[in-house]
Amino acid sequence: MNGFTALLARDLRLVWRRPGDVGVVLAFFVVAVVLFPLGIGPETNTLQRIAAGVLWCAALFAALLSLERLFAADYEDGTLDLLLLAPWPLELAALAKCTSHWIVTGLPLSLLAPVLGVAFGLDGDSLLALFGTLLIGTPTLSLIGGLAAALTLGARKSGALLALLALPLCVPTLIFGAGAVETLAAGEGLWTHLAILGALALVALATTPWAIAAALRQAGE
Repeated sequence: MNGFTALLARDLRLVWRRPGDVGVVLAFFVVAVVLFPLGIGPETNTLQRIAAGVLWCAALFAALLSLERLFAADYEDGTLDLLLLAPWPLELAALAKCTSHWIVTGLPLSLLAPVLGVAFGLDGDSLLALFGTLLIGTPTLSLIGGLAAALTLGARKSGALLALLALPLCVPTLIFGAGAVETLAAGEGLWTHLAILGALALVALATTPWAIAAALRQAGE
């Protein structure tokens, strides 16, 4: 675990030195979400119906926006070779990279989404549900995105290829994340959706670090 915490702290320090990278992601999220109320108009009922889907889709695209460089910098400067030779498992290094990505993207997006949800006329319970679903669902996006980033490492036009690989795998999380807010608005419980989101996150946590490590070993050869 010392290697995990050291790599996590290193990545967070690198992000702290380049706050503009996180700022671009959050700015994209804000602009993408705000465009919908401006384009559709002030119809509250329409905005409330599309709010969860819009916010979840925007969060997904914003998370993917920062994934292209998740392993690319380490691949280019030789850090990946050191990770392959390190005494700790490469799976822990992969998990640390995905954890740092969630901390600097998924967590801020989860906190920012309820603020933007006010523009869609969501009530307090719906805003709280939106925050909860994003908080549980965004780790899955980071893990799946990390796998796509590792598989496309070193490829030409890796950004487009990464999106093509990651987006279909993120569809279940997107469906149940947005569906939880919609079922709450319809007067039904959302715990089933939250449980499924948690199960998806656990499955991703149990499988993707090993797949990412295998892809990184292949890229390092």
